[in-house]
Amino acid sequence: MELSHSSFLLLLSLIIPALVALVFKLTMTKKMGSDLKKQRVLPGTTGWPILGETLDYYWKLGSGNLEKFVADRVAKYSSKVFKTSLLGDPMVVLCSPEGNKFLFANELKHVKFWWPGTLNKIFPKTDKKPSHDHSNKLRNLLQVIFKSDVLRTYVGTIDRLTKRHLESHWDSKQEVVVGHMVTKLLFTLACNIFYGIDDPQKIEMFAKGMKNIESGVIRLPFDFPGTAFRRAIKSSKALLKEVEAIMEQRKIELSDSGRRPLLKDFMSYLMMERDENGEPFKDEDISSHLLGLLLASSTSMHSTMTNVIKCLSEFPDVYASVLEEQNDILAGKGQDELLCWEDLRKMKYSWNVVSEVLRIFTPNTGSFREAITDFNFQGYTIPKGSKIHWMSYATHKDPNYFPEPKKFDPSRFQENRFIAPFTFVPFGGGPRMCPGIEYARLVILVFMHNVVTKFRWEKKIAHEEMVYYPAPKPVNELPVLLRPRH
Repeated sequence: MELSHSSFLLLLSLIIPALVALVFKLTMTKKMGSDLKKQRVLPGTTGWPILGETLDYYWKLGSGNLEKFVADRVAKYSSKVFKTSLLGDPMVVLCSPEGNKFLFANELKHVKFWWPGTLNKIFPKTDKKPSHDHSNKLRNLLQVIFKSDVLRTYVGTIDRLTKRHLESHWDSKQEVVVGHMVTKLLFTLACNIFYGIDDPQKIEMFAKGMKNIESGVIRLPFDFPGTAFRRAIKSSKALLKEVEAIMEQRKIELSDSGRRPLLKDFMSYLMMERDENGEPFKDEDISSHLLGLLLASSTSMHSTMTNVIKCLSEFPDVYASVLEEQNDILAGKGQDELLCWEDLRKMKYSWNVVSEVLRIFTPNTGSFREAITDFNFQGYTIPKGSKIHWMSYATHKDPNYFPEPKKFDPSRFQENRFIAPFTFVPFGGGPRMCPGIEYARLVILVFMHNVVTKFRWEKKIAHEEMVYYPAPKPVNELPVLLRPRH
């Protein structure tokens, strides 16, 4: 039976859409299959339950070979992106300049700042908002006190306190333990500048409490009696209570308009500051944030300053160049005239030395992020909610970026030398770059200026071993034999 013209058209109208749909489905299926092939399965292992690969991570960190933790896995998986599990959390590790760039450039777009839960227990929050909200509040607080116009006012104070420290603890001494002296100086500076405290007993209390916190802050969160983590929580509570008591007294002083101009410490600035709604910040937030800042500055700066003295004793030519630069600055100062901001800007070679110390003995092993969207990186899909770890050691010790990486060579950081972007990241990068970088620079350079222009020294232990947790330092804190320059 023949089809009528109208019936034929009707049949075509049914068949053609079906054929189009079939072709489309086959095309999409092929494309999806191709996409799935491109989205490679993330290599790696999460290791043991709870422990994950934390023990190997700490073993490599403690032996000064954290870059080997990365290198072993990069070689095994042929990838600079891999999964692991650290501190009780499954984690993705990005260990390349491209990974650093991606994380630094995508803050609050694909990732947000994240710390292991241990930190929230040691430095508690006052609200139940997501951790990145709390972290942003912290950064807003810190930006208030780390503005250059605020920091400029502290150069003379830091120089004066450093000179006083050297006169009390270095002058007339034939031998000092550098690490111990650096700790005294850092807590003297921090307690004065952060809290307005100049009482030696209170400064010592802060130093002892912070040592307990430092020992327990990046540990598995086993909150049992006798553990480093429990001691850290206990010390944090005691110090927070002390800070809040100081704040109550400071409120009385701030209400006295006649005394207000004398209050130049960070805590006073924060107490007088208001949030975006015109409300004062909570006392608990200020005390918790400043305590976290004290931890970060004391640990990383202690490591860097001690290792600067170590390297200057090991490389006489570097010492001579630093001394020449610092003597030129000293020659331009009047008797008893303190250093100023402009003097620090002239210390270019000295900062090259510090930068090389930071590269070799990086105190900040890296940081953490959390994925807030699904995203693709180098063919791997990183699911929303994933914890991500970037490591400074992964690039700092890579010969592809720093030839002869074990060699101490400050000339790497001369202005005419090229350093590939996102390979030197001791302070992080992007919006999350450490806000205290200028404070650290100020304290370290003032310390170098005063020590180098006053003393010669040599190591008492010629081949002193290093320890690397929680930050790199000589195992005996670098005892040195001192000789005055004049």
